[in-house]
Order: sequence, then structure tokens, then C-alpha cells
Amino acid sequence: MGLHMQVIIALLLGIKRNGHIFIGLLLGVLVGFLFPQDAYPKVYNILNFIATAFIYVIQMVVLPLVISAIIIGISNIGDSKQLAKLGTKMLLYYGIITVIAVCIASFVAIALHPGLNAQSLVNPDVIQNVQGRVSDAIQYQRENLVQIFLDLIPRNPFEALSNGKMIPIIIFVTIFSVALTRAGEISRPLVALFESIFAATMKVTDWIMYLAAPGIFALTATSVASFGVSVFNDISKYAAAITLALAIQFFVVYPLMLKVFSKVPVGKLYAAISEAIMVAFGTASSSATLPLTITCCEKRGISNRVCSFVLPLGATLNMDGTAIVQTIAVIFLAQMYGIDLTPLLIFEIAFLAIIASSTSAGIPGAGLITIALVLNGIGLTPQQLVVGFSLLFTIERFVDMLRTICNVTSDAVVAAIIADNENEINYELLCGQTVENKA
Repeated sequence: MGLHMQVIIALLLGIKRNGHIFIGLLLGVLVGFLFPQDAYPKVYNILNFIATAFIYVIQMVVLPLVISAIIIGISNIGDSKQLAKLGTKMLLYYGIITVIAVCIASFVAIALHPGLNAQSLVNPDVIQNVQGRVSDAIQYQRENLVQIFLDLIPRNPFEALSNGKMIPIIIFVTIFSVALTRAGEISRPLVALFESIFAATMKVTDWIMYLAAPGIFALTATSVASFGVSVFNDISKYAAAITLALAIQFFVVYPLMLKVFSKVPVGKLYAAISEAIMVAFGTASSSATLPLTITCCEKRGISNRVCSFVLPLGATLNMDGTAIVQTIAVIFLAQMYGIDLTPLLIFEIAFLAIIASSTSAGIPGAGLITIALVLNGIGLTPQQLVVGFSLLFTIERFVDMLRTICNVTSDAVVAAIIADNENEINYELLCGQTVENKA
């Protein structure tokens, strides 16, 4: 099947599976156009209530999702002692891919300035308030650098939980997770508890996504009611920046990774996982695509030993596509609210995006859920950026489908590289010919 046909099938599959989302988006545009805020304030207030409630419900699952994802990911690596070598390589390659991803995202967002178009949509008083909060946070960081590092040590983990201090929480949970792996079998019941919490949290997130259609409808309607249909022109650069960054990752970074670290032909690998790529686009869920990703890789010569270890953990920990979107989204919001993007702040956003993306569940909408972690790191919350978040959600589903392609593809790329390094790939199945092993 030709590449153009695969793209057409992916688009049709995506529209079919997410028709209710697109209908909600279109209805939001229509209702916002027919009921402008100035003429119909009561209608706007109702829509704004629904939109704000949707954002609040999403924030509700951030903490249990982050905590359980970290514990499960680290515990699984620790439980697989016989695969310690694979685990080290996996983390190294995933780390390289994700660092490159946030660097590309930062460069593209700074070069295109996607948020400048949308500055006129925000009340000047709100802009001044947001700028003040970020300025205070940065000033505090500069004047209290030693204390900031001390504050990262969670003296009271429960106090950090109650105040939503994400970085101290992540540090504590990481240390706690490593301790669980060292404790041996006696820790298994507690790990099982967090596996249950993660499963339940994913189910709650799945339920929240049932509200995606009315939520996106309300968010779109309030944006259009406030600013008119021109809102899509205001966010066009944001969409272009994300598409460009994801395209660079897909068409440049992954092929280079394969060329530098293995002898796997990129064309053969992409052809092998083309079905998984199409399903990833259609479902916008790397977790839902995982069984098919494993099947595609194993059928084309990557060993079960590598697939069963690398791909499930990748679907949990490796979200470079999500890291790209989160980095550009936060820079977009910063530009939209007139925040001075110093090199230090850009580095902080990129670093936090790496952490936030690795704690995102492989389900639709999870990327915008954990973006709260990045905002928290620069002194903000989604509630203070309601207008900006409304804009992000207007195209979130389409963005979600694109970034899932990158998330799934990068998992397969790393699996192929490790399989090549460990001589656990059958090139006769992958390429139809035998390829000599590297020296």
C-alpha cells in the first residue's frame, strides 16, 4: 500500500473514531458565532461554567496519575533485573530522543512566536497579573537559589501533596520507587496497589474523555463567543509550530537515531509499523495501540524478549511527541500573556516538559492533563490561564492524534535499535534479506 493511501486511511480512521469530538468542535464554533458574549451574557456564562468545570475535572487526576505512573515505571524496571542491560539502553535512547524533542520544540516555538497572535484576546489586567506571578516566581528563584534546592527535598511529603508542589512530590516518589525495587518481593503488594491506582486513574481519565465532546464544545463556544471566528486565525501559528516540530521529529530525528545507533533501515521499519501508526492516529492513544505495535514489531523480526520489555515501558514513560506539544503549548501561553522568555525560563519549561510527558498516560487528552506540572514550575496554574487553555483545547484532538504517531513510532524505533544492538532482530523478516551484523 502506498504512503499516500496510508495517510488517507489514517485520516478517515481518525475522523470515524473521533467524530463526536469534531462534531463538538463544529457545534462550538456555530454556537459561539450565533451567541456572542456581549449579546447573550447568560448563554456565555453557562458555557463558561461547563468549560471551566471541564478544566477542573482534568486537573483532578494529575496527582494520582503522576505518582502511580512513576512508581509503576521504576518498579517494572527494577523487577526485571535479568534485563538490566536492556533497561539501561532503553532509558538512554528514550532520554536522547526526548531531549532532542524538547530542543526542537523550543527552537520552533521561539522562531515562530505562535503566542503573539493571541495576545489581543486576553484582558490587559489578566496579563499584568500573570506577568506579576511569573516575575515573582523567577525573582524568588534568583534570590533564593540555595533555598530552592532545599525546598525540593520534601520534608513533609503530605504537605507537598496537599499544596500540589509537583517537583518535591516527584523527587520523593522517585526515591520511594527505587526503595521499593530494592525491598524485593515484600514490596510487591504495595506496587500492586499503585498498579491498581494507575489503572483506576486511567479509567477515570477515560471517563473524563467521554466529556471531551461537551468540554471542547463549551471551550470552543466560549472562545468564539468572546473573540469571533478569527480565534482560529489567532491559533494557526500554534498549530503550525506543533505540526512542524512533530514532522521534524518523525522525518529527521528518528531516521538519524536508527542510522547512528543501528543498521535498521528506516523505510523498512516504518513500513513494518505502518498499521500501528494508522491506529495511533485514529485512537490518539499509545496504550490502545500497544498490542498492535508489539504485533507489528514481532512479525517483522524484533524478538519478543525486546518487544515485551521495551514497548510496554515506552508506552508509559516515553512520550517525546507529548513533550514537544507541552513545550510549545507552555511557550505559546507565555508569549500570549507577555511573559519574558529568558533562556533560563525556556530551559525550565523544557526540563519540566520532559518530566510531565513521562508521567502522561497513553490515552487521549493526557498531555494537557499533566501540563499543569509545567505551569506549576513557573508559578502558574491552568485556572489563571483559562482563555489560553480554551484556545489549546480548540485543536487539542487533532494535535493529540499527531503526537500519538510520534509517541508510538519512537517506541518502535528504540525497540529496533536495542534489538539490533543485542542481535535480537531477524533482518530476513524485516528487510527480506540478511544484513551483516555490525562489528
